[in-house]
Amino acid sequence: MWKWEAEGDAKAVIIIVHGAFEHHGRYSWLIRMWRLAGYHVLMGDLPGQGMTSRSRRGHIDSFDEYIIELKKWVQEAYKYQLPIFILGHSMGGLVTIRLLQEEELNVAGVILSSPCLGLVKSPSRFLNSLSYLLNIAWPTYRMNSGLTAQMATRNKEVWETDANDTLYVKKISVRWYRELAKSIKIAFEKIQEVQDVPLLVMQGGDDKIVDKILVREWFNASIVSEKLYKEWPDLYHEIFNEPERDAVFEYTKGFVENRLRILGYVV
Repeated sequence: MWKWEAEGDAKAVIIIVHGAFEHHGRYSWLIRMWRLAGYHVLMGDLPGQGMTSRSRRGHIDSFDEYIIELKKWVQEAYKYQLPIFILGHSMGGLVTIRLLQEEELNVAGVILSSPCLGLVKSPSRFLNSLSYLLNIAWPTYRMNSGLTAQMATRNKEVWETDANDTLYVKKISVRWYRELAKSIKIAFEKIQEVQDVPLLVMQGGDDKIVDKILVREWFNASIVSEKLYKEWPDLYHEIFNEPERDAVFEYTKGFVENRLRILGYVV
């Protein structure tokens, strides 16, 4: 994991959890924005992605590997003795949800950015059935993800960067897919077990990857006592990479600073 500290006294710590196939390097703009706003940032690469073991790129044995890794980041953030906020994007949002269903964390709030709670395009019934068999016989078999930068964002600068990004995962294992599907199912089944922490869910209105209807269903069914849903019209999946990202960041910062005021901090 890596840490980027704010200059001077920090208001809080932001833990960023990236999505599937990507890595911490794709969040340089967001990390800089939080630091300039007076926040420490803590982030790492999830197992099998980014700068972690290349022999396991695009593969996990269990989704629990992600949950365990995020828990380590939270424990590291505790050392600052400051309020902590978790910002999980896409699959990182799902990892955050699953950790909140399994553990009691000392966090001031959670932000979910286009959380992966269902896909716009799922594999055909035949391929889905085949994946169950391969998950037993050949779990490490890798296939193309079928996703492109053009599906994730309208930002052409990001398209160009991603095209030359050697850390970007382009193939995922059968086991990875089955673990993702199972974790989405659990996220809905255990929705009553999500820790009651202030929650902001933000969703791209024209998301080509995550099914926004399922995201809204999960949000509406959650029993968190303080929650806010914000849909950004016309934005694609990666709302923090979209041309409107400055407005997205300011809205997110407003949520964080409001929580800090309620907790008695001067912001």
